[in-house]
Amino acid sequence: MSSADDPQPCRGPATYSFTLFVAGATERSDAARWNLLTLCDTRLVDGYELEVIDVMQQPELAEENHILATPTVLRLSPLPRRRVIGDLSDQNRAALALGLPDPDERSRTRQG
Repeated sequence: MSSADDPQPCRGPATYSFTLFVAGATERSDAARWNLLTLCDTRLVDGYELEVIDVMQQPELAEENHILATPTVLRLSPLPRRRVIGDLSDQNRAALALGLPDPDERSRTRQG
């Protein structure tokens, strides 16, 4: 699991930036991370940046960002910021809440 000092490498020029807050190495934390990575890989043609923060190891970052429950993902860019709490298992609902483009929109962007 990554920490604030070890962000996921950007996959292409990052137009989207996320921070995922988790509490330890649990199944729910792993599911949230996997679900977010899957969403980003399938919907973000221009790349993204993801930082995973374990609030058990860095509680000051959770407090600074007003994280009251985990897992929580913050979409930092593009603005406006968005916050989603949960493991993101409902991919369509999570994508809508995070303001991610539809997969169909992604293929149109690549073609034209």
